[in-house]
Amino acid sequence: MGERVERVDEQDRVLGVVDRGDAVRNRWLHRIATTVCRDPEGRFLVHRRSDGVSRFPGQYNWLIGGAVDVGESYASAAARELAEELGVRADARFVLRFLCRGAISPYWLGLHEATIDRAITPDPSEIAWHTWLTEDELRATVGGSSFVPDGRDAFARYQALARSTRASG
Repeated sequence: MGERVERVDEQDRVLGVVDRGDAVRNRWLHRIATTVCRDPEGRFLVHRRSDGVSRFPGQYNWLIGGAVDVGESYASAAARELAEELGVRADARFVLRFLCRGAISPYWLGLHEATIDRAITPDPSEIAWHTWLTEDELRATVGGSSFVPDGRDAFARYQALARSTRASG
């Protein structure tokens, strides 16, 4: 049996535990935790996924993350994924959660943000290349055809939230 995840409903309530591969194949909702990494200057981490990964190989993304383990919170999963994929420990602050229809399968996406103020050591099995981009540079990059589609969706929601926060503040 592969990676185990919690199958959830349209309100993100747990229905049971399933194999992640089955969840994807059957388009069952499950949970994914991601983190937007920023450096102290406010730039965003962007990376190219390794060619050997099963989902979106060789494509660019601005999110670090993966499946939420059984019994794990979104925040704990986001912090775990930062350690696994970038070799850093950082507080992952909750930003938003939404039902992502997904290019491969639908899921609940918990998006977090972390400031990374030290060198990262990307896992080469996950990340082939990385750089830090300004918001304008990221906006231009997200529109490209080689960018992970779910990352585009998350970026649009992230920007909309930032605009509404600026407008109300």
